[in-house]
Amino acid sequence: MSKTLPEPFAHFSAMKKFAVISGFLGSGKTSTMIALTQYYTKHYGKAAMITNDLGSKGFADHRLALLSGCNASEIAEECICFCHDVLSQRLNACFDDGAELVVSDIPGFGVGAQEHVYHGMEQDYPGQYSFAPFTVLIEPRSVALLKSGQAGDMAHILHAQLLEADLIVLNKCDLLQDSEREEAISFLCTAYPLSRVIAISAARGDGLEALSQALMQEKASMRHPAIDYEDADLQHAMGELSEYYLQYHATVCCNDFDGNAYLLQLAGQIQAEIKNAGGEVPHLKLLAWEPEGDYGKVDLLGIDRPLEIPHKFAHPCVDLAVVLNTTAVCPYLKLDEIITDAVETVSRQFQLEWMVFRKECFGLGEEE
Repeated sequence: MSKTLPEPFAHFSAMKKFAVISGFLGSGKTSTMIALTQYYTKHYGKAAMITNDLGSKGFADHRLALLSGCNASEIAEECICFCHDVLSQRLNACFDDGAELVVSDIPGFGVGAQEHVYHGMEQDYPGQYSFAPFTVLIEPRSVALLKSGQAGDMAHILHAQLLEADLIVLNKCDLLQDSEREEAISFLCTAYPLSRVIAISAARGDGLEALSQALMQEKASMRHPAIDYEDADLQHAMGELSEYYLQYHATVCCNDFDGNAYLLQLAGQIQAEIKNAGGEVPHLKLLAWEPEGDYGKVDLLGIDRPLEIPHKFAHPCVDLAVVLNTTAVCPYLKLDEIITDAVETVSRQFQLEWMVFRKECFGLGEEE
């Protein structure tokens, strides 16, 4: 059954828009894209999402989108900034399938996507795509760190990302009081006067109507943000980061086990060991699922923050696939040692047999 669009959307009912959703690690890009895709599809027309990261196929964000029932695909092993042909093919497939809105993220430390994606795609495929406002997510803790001047090296990446934004989206506003939300919005409006700021809660669904309208009604500015990509502080901040991707299969040897407890203990040991090594974890995603579709997820959004459990297994587990993705401020060889030891130690404690299918670990500042 076709849906009647309300007046604000009526003029845009035939328009197909592409939106890049940027933002630092832990800002909630994947959660926002899932919530937005579900909301738009339910209320207006078909929407689709593309997950993008530097690791091989099968990373946690894409799997979570599929488990959530979204129309989702992935572009892996390269940032969409530098694979316009692949991105064009994926967008055309989504639009040909009836999508009116397609959203894609970029890696959470990515800078320069306004220039490299929007301008690059317009240069390579002139007039073929309509670009929604370039959108950058930020969460309350990052706003507080920017205001306090205590964000450290990561502040240079955060600031560069926000300079690109046509639209700044303050996510996780369910964690704020009204006065705190207004104070954060005021700070962002003052610090980044070229951007419009809206507040949402992807977890609760607040603000998704305003976000949908902004993406469908408004256009990208197509400006050239004044970002110094060779800035020493920005380059140093990037060089501190390491990427880790792990996929493995685990089987219970003797009896059913508590998958939620396993994920929590595994993430907790990794957190403790990286902290002992003097590192930081802007975001660690640990996702596991059974063949029947039941799944559990644990997030770590900072070395001193409590673990979050956005989704729990409903039943005891006997057989599960596990994906662990993280970006960490930690030398990549040390990060590999920490995570490998944690998986082996915790899996033995839970009497699991496991088989690793894929592992990638590299430092962003490394020559190779």
